[in-house]
Amino acid sequence: MPVTALLKQSSLQIRVHTGTDEKGNAIVRTRTFRSVKTAALDEDLYAVGLALAGLQMHPVESVSRMNEVQLEAE
Repeated sequence: MPVTALLKQSSLQIRVHTGTDEKGNAIVRTRTFRSVKTAALDEDLYAVGLALAGLQMHPVESVSRMNEVQLEAE
């Protein structure tokens, strides 16, 4: 049975290192920016992520796009 994935929502996530715990392990927090236009190009979203990363006071680990899809049978 063929299935199609319909893109419903996108969000931008920036993971930052906020420090270390008592054992020396990195503490990583995620900053999420919701309601990203689903038609936005990955390159444009990455550029925005880098611009926002420059405003963070903590070192940035990664910039990610999270997509929510709805699966439907054809």
